[in-house]
Amino acid sequence: IQKRWRGYYIRKYTHNYYALKKYLEAVSVNNEIVRKELNEYAEMKEKEKRRKELEKKEKEKHYQARKMHYLLSTEQIAGVYNSPFRKCPHPMELLLRKSKPLSHRKQPPQRPLTWELCDPSRTAGSLTFPAAEPLPPIRIKKPQGPFRDPAEVLRQRYKPLEPTLRVAASINSMERAREEIKREEWRNRIHDNEFLPFSSYHKNDKYDPSIHRSGKYGQETYGIKHFREEQPEKWIADK
Repeated sequence: IQKRWRGYYIRKYTHNYYALKKYLEAVSVNNEIVRKELNEYAEMKEKEKRRKELEKKEKEKHYQARKMHYLLSTEQIAGVYNSPFRKCPHPMELLLRKSKPLSHRKQPPQRPLTWELCDPSRTAGSLTFPAAEPLPPIRIKKPQGPFRDPAEVLRQRYKPLEPTLRVAASINSMERAREEIKREEWRNRIHDNEFLPFSSYHKNDKYDPSIHRSGKYGQETYGIKHFREEQPEKWIADK
């Protein structure tokens, strides 16, 4: 009795056969829909992949046509892809006619090493030499034999660079110095009025009499009435 009751109760309230059957049918329908969408997505990705491959091949063919543009036929000589035994030209020949020749890339000019070392625009401290292998370490103790003192060798190795005047100075240093002198003179000028001649510069100026003279300003008679200045009040005799 208990076995029959448990079976009836489970089939009635716990495991419903028809509800389970309906759920499984819904799951199968959902699986079909998902599988169909996945197939469509895979087909779309495959088409996109084929399209990209075709575009890549077309670009490669176009690049090869630009690179081999010199194989194009001329009016006098037929090209490699335009054989006279063919009824119609090769497709590569038609592509060569449509494409432009490939231009060469211009390499940037490389400055020589001597210009790097002797550049007049650089200062003495900025001159650098090409990297070389490091020298072996110098022993502190003087080696046996007719060798120089290690301290003297160290001073010679690590002494600062002293370039000559020809290397340190610029080629156009004289012109630069002249321009600097001109700018200095122009900067130190008091006024910018140009020099005017004497005949016209003081024409309209009024005379300011001196406080030490009481006479009136005017033209002196020297050279017109007499040629020697005379002071009779200082004469000792009448002659």
